[in-house]
Amino acid sequence: MVKASDIKDFLDEKAFLYNQPSFIKTDPIQIPRQFSEKENMEIAGFLAATIAWGQRTTIIKNARRLIQIMDNQPFHFIMNATENELSVFDDFKHRTFNGDDCKYFIRSLKNIYMNYDGLQAVFEKGFKTGGTVKDALIHFYGVFFEIEGIRRT
Repeated sequence: MVKASDIKDFLDEKAFLYNQPSFIKTDPIQIPRQFSEKENMEIAGFLAATIAWGQRTTIIKNARRLIQIMDNQPFHFIMNATENELSVFDDFKHRTFNGDDCKYFIRSLKNIYMNYDGLQAVFEKGFKTGGTVKDALIHFYGVFFEIEGIRRT
């Protein structure tokens, strides 16, 4: 059986290894860190995490592209873009994540910010309701996929 002290030592070691400016320069965490407004950080982090599979340099390049497509103002873009303006994502692709996926994510995030007070509030409500991270994720999943559109399994 693994002791709590062993887990703490392991996590402390990893925190020391990864919580370094030199690591951040080559990690997708740099995408949300470029913002100071909470909503921009949440959105940029969520989108970067969504495409975080593959080579880190490619993930960073494509996450930057996503943010640039939104005029480097993800929250403003999500809240104000018209359906026609979502066509800027038509040619976006990161591995299997494509422009249609981007459009769905933008619509869903807009729904979350308009009707649920943002990503943090959605996760907090799910956690408070059930008390576990699993409950928070289940609640988020239900909210994120409540709008019509692409449903991936």
